[in-house]
Amino acid sequence: MSIHVVKAGDSLWRISQTYGATMQQVIEANEIQNPDLIVVGQALVIPEAERYHTVQAGESLWVISRRYGVSVNEIVRLNNIQNPSMISVGQRLRLPRKPRPIVETNTYVDPRMTGTATAQLVEKAGRYLTYLSVFTYAVRRDGSLVAVEDQPSLNAAFNNGVIPVMVLANFEEGTFSTELATTILTNESLQDKVLDEALQVMETKGYGVLDFDFEYLGRENRERYNRFLQKAVTRLRPRGYLVSAALAPKLTGDQVGVLYEGHDYEAIGKIVDFIFFMTYEWGWSGGPPMAVSPINQVRKVMEYALTVVPKNKIMMGIPHYGYDWTLPYVRGGTWARSITPNQAIQLAVRYGVSIQYDTTSQAPFFEYKDEQGKDHVVWFEDARSIQAKFDLVKELGIRGFFYWVLRGGFPQNWLLIEENFIVRKR
Repeated sequence: MSIHVVKAGDSLWRISQTYGATMQQVIEANEIQNPDLIVVGQALVIPEAERYHTVQAGESLWVISRRYGVSVNEIVRLNNIQNPSMISVGQRLRLPRKPRPIVETNTYVDPRMTGTATAQLVEKAGRYLTYLSVFTYAVRRDGSLVAVEDQPSLNAAFNNGVIPVMVLANFEEGTFSTELATTILTNESLQDKVLDEALQVMETKGYGVLDFDFEYLGRENRERYNRFLQKAVTRLRPRGYLVSAALAPKLTGDQVGVLYEGHDYEAIGKIVDFIFFMTYEWGWSGGPPMAVSPINQVRKVMEYALTVVPKNKIMMGIPHYGYDWTLPYVRGGTWARSITPNQAIQLAVRYGVSIQYDTTSQAPFFEYKDEQGKDHVVWFEDARSIQAKFDLVKELGIRGFFYWVLRGGFPQNWLLIEENFIVRKR
C-alpha cells in the first residue's frame, strides 16, 4: 500500500496511473462513493503490486533503505545494481517488502449502538482481529450483571478465529459511576457475586478474556480496585481465562483527577495479563475542538506506561471516529457530533473544502459553513494518522493495539494493518 494525499488538479484516473493501479482498485480500497468527487488534502490508500521509490537529489541507497526500513542489500538485489554508490536522480527503484512484526489487535463493539449489524462488521474485520471486546456487561449495585444481546457478534467472532472479551464496567444510566464502583469495591460478597455471574456467562457463551473497564474510581478506590483485580485473576487464571483492564491515559503515577487516581499502572500491570490503555478522547464531544488522539500525547502516555508496565502487556488505543464541532465552542453548550472517517470525507466533499493536516498531532481537520450559516470544525482519523500510530506501535515494540469502537466507515485502516503487521490468532 501507498498513501497518496490529493493535490489540486488530481483525478482518480491520474492517481491510479501514477501508482500502476486501476481506478476500481482505488475506489474499492477507499470506499469512494463518487469517483468524480475527491477533495484536496484527502488521504487515499493505493494498492500496489510492487513498491517503488524514485531517487531524489542527494539520496543514497543507505538513506532510502533507512526511510523504508529495508536493507541496502535487498534493494541492490531486486534492482540488479552493479555499483551501489552509483544511482541517479530519477531512477525508479523496486523496494522489498518490509518485515512485519506480529501483534495482537482488539476492537470494542457496542451491540446497543448497532444491534445485529455489529455482527456484519465483525465478519468484515474478523481476519484482522485477535480479540473482540463486547461493551458492556454493566455491574448493578446488587452485584448482578446487565445482560447484553451479544450472540450474533460472538458467532461472527468464532467464525473468524477471534477471541471474545467480556467487558465488566461500573456503567449506570449511560455513564461511569464512582458511587457504584465504591459499592462493589467495599463489599467482598458483592465482588464474589459479580465474578460468579461473569464466570457463568463466560462458560456458557465462550468468552476467553474478562476485561475490567472500571472508570472514575477516585483515589479512595485505588487499592480496593487492585485487590478486586487480584481476586479475579486468582479465580479465572486456573480455569484458563485471561484477565485484562482498560485504563485512563496518564502521564505520571500521581496524576490528579477522579478519572486517573484510581488506576495504578504499576500494580495493575503486575496483576493482569494485559492492559488496554485508552489513548484517545483528548478531543471529546463536550470539550474544545482538537485531535481526538494526538500522537504527541499518545506517545507521552505510552512512554510513561513503559516505565512501569512490561511492553508485552501494553495495548495502545486508537479511535475509529472523529467529531464535528459547531463553532464558536462554548463550554456546556452543544456537544460535538461523532462521525466516522468516511462521513468526515463526505462532509468535506459536500461543502467543497480542503482537508488540512496538523503535523504536531498527526491528525487531519477541516472547517466548513453549513446551510444555516453556522461554522464547524471537524477533527478525524485518516490513513496518515493511523500510519503514524502504527509506526509508534512498531517503534515501542508493544503487544499491540485496539480500537474504540467498531462502526465501519474506515476501510483504509484494515488495509494498513495488513501492510504493517501480522495479526496473531490464538
